[in-house]
Amino acid sequence: MQFDTTLLAHSLDEIAAYTQMAEALGFDGIWTAETKSDPFLPLTLAAEHSTHVKLGTGIAVTFPRSPAVLAHMAWDLQRFSNGRFILGLGTQVKAHNVLRFGVKWEKPVKKMRETIEAIHAFWHTWQTGEPLHYAGEFFKLMLMTPFFTPEPLPEGIKPPPIYIAAINKLMLRLAGSHCEGVHIHPLHTTAYLREFALPELAVGWEKGGRQRKDFVLSTAVFAIPTDDPTYAAWAEQHVRQQISFYMSTPAYRVITDMHGWQDVATQLSSAARSGQWDQMPAMINDEMLAEFAVTGTWAELPAIIQTKYGDLLDRVNYYLPYIPGENEAGWQATIAGFKKLQART
Repeated sequence: MQFDTTLLAHSLDEIAAYTQMAEALGFDGIWTAETKSDPFLPLTLAAEHSTHVKLGTGIAVTFPRSPAVLAHMAWDLQRFSNGRFILGLGTQVKAHNVLRFGVKWEKPVKKMRETIEAIHAFWHTWQTGEPLHYAGEFFKLMLMTPFFTPEPLPEGIKPPPIYIAAINKLMLRLAGSHCEGVHIHPLHTTAYLREFALPELAVGWEKGGRQRKDFVLSTAVFAIPTDDPTYAAWAEQHVRQQISFYMSTPAYRVITDMHGWQDVATQLSSAARSGQWDQMPAMINDEMLAEFAVTGTWAELPAIIQTKYGDLLDRVNYYLPYIPGENEAGWQATIAGFKKLQART
């Protein structure tokens, strides 16, 4: 199991130092999210100031960018990072696409599939020199002149793997059939992974001629380190707040319904609509917290996670900010724990 972190430095002038410290500390991967900044730009600096850590978007919102734009950015980052880039994509929800990005919301699963196929068509053309030809419902692509054609990737560097964010049945199946990995949402339980996500991924693997051993399940885990009581109290409140926010979102009802928490999810949705954010964490009881989160000292958490998830997950990070200079001993203890687990496998 690989242990990653999410890069939360939103100013580009912080990226180099952040990356160097994260790599030196021993993280296996660095992800960027599309929140307050573009997810691709920081990874250019991260690639320049690192040597071996994996670098990926977790996630970049897909539909505001054409397949050509995504293909070019991923191609450049894969070359510049010497083959360490992972293209992580996600649909986001309808409201953000329409009201924040100003793009249509139309058949998201099919459009995501075509986007992935079109990206691969670009990459195939650039690597082989064969003509570009992709025709689907959303994209018809057949123009690629030498002036706009990047150089093939160097020998030994493959096109970047693609992961997509998936929660529900059809997107999980698409991840299995068309991708090298999946970003599992932080709001998950082992029952959801074992009884819902993995069977749906398996449908996709069979359809795409893929196997579990060649596929990566990546996620953030809600973690509550207990070494320092003050930080533990903050972390628990932070986790309850995030769980309550996600449970209020109808898109994640497959998880709450599985555990019989429909009534709480409905109450949280109502509270969110009325802006009662401060009252929502109290609706997350200890049973829910135990299902969604892991609790223990920084040093204990890796073994707790390994015991809880086993081979359900391949890459994890904590849903906690790694801030250079803060809790350094704790992060070092956690990373050391993951390195010991990795050495045994």
